[in-house]
Amino acid sequence: MNDSTEPVIVHNAAASRFETKVNGLLCVASYHLHNGVMDMVHTGVPPALEGRGIAGRLVAAALEHARAHGLKVRPSCSYVAVYMRRHPETLDLQAH
Repeated sequence: MNDSTEPVIVHNAAASRFETKVNGLLCVASYHLHNGVMDMVHTGVPPALEGRGIAGRLVAAALEHARAHGLKVRPSCSYVAVYMRRHPETLDLQAH
């Protein structure tokens, strides 16, 4: 990825995560799925790649997937919780 290229986000269902590789480094948004709830448990971007918006793109892809598949989201990861608060259009997905 360079400044003009968006990372390609892949849903790795077998590993329960959304992921992308940037400069050979793996970035992930991991979840556990249980009874129709996608529990977002971890978002990880290597320090060398921080500040590029990669984590936000991973979380956005996960939330789009949840919406498309009728899932609710539990933001156990603090980054996901903050992301959802900053994007109120996603709050309807939040599990209660």
